[in-house]
Amino acid sequence: MADVYSPETYEPRRGLGHIIGRVRNQLLAAMDGELARDEFLGPLEISSAQFIVLVNLAGQECATSASELCKGISYDAGAMTRMLDRLEAKGLVRRTRSPDDRRLVHLELTHAGKAAYPRLREISRRVLNRSLSDFTLEEAHTLEHLLQRLGRNVGD
Repeated sequence: MADVYSPETYEPRRGLGHIIGRVRNQLLAAMDGELARDEFLGPLEISSAQFIVLVNLAGQECATSASELCKGISYDAGAMTRMLDRLEAKGLVRRTRSPDDRRLVHLELTHAGKAAYPRLREISRRVLNRSLSDFTLEEAHTLEHLLQRLGRNVGD
């Protein structure tokens, strides 16, 4: 296949990476707005970045470590530690030392974190549906598949 971008015409601010980054930032900002306005979650002051961590923890029994979680969502270890501190202070996440290896810290959602998850999921669904409102169902699915394929290509 021929290169999509040529040295003569390539403009980084118009390229796919820039567009994906901008759309990601817009989606996260929309999530932040919805989270702040939600009567159940608003008082918890959950950010879209915290939402990503909570959703990743909800998908498993527990993460073996913050570094494992960092790898899964491409997040800086120092920032993750601070985020986990905030989520733990809000009573949404619990850290427990492994009984087999005290160096390992397991992460899991608390009862309150599990209770918040369905609401987080609903807000995310609403934001995404609003963002895709002028897409046909077929276009939305095609976009998902193309982005998944792009992700596989980048991961290779």
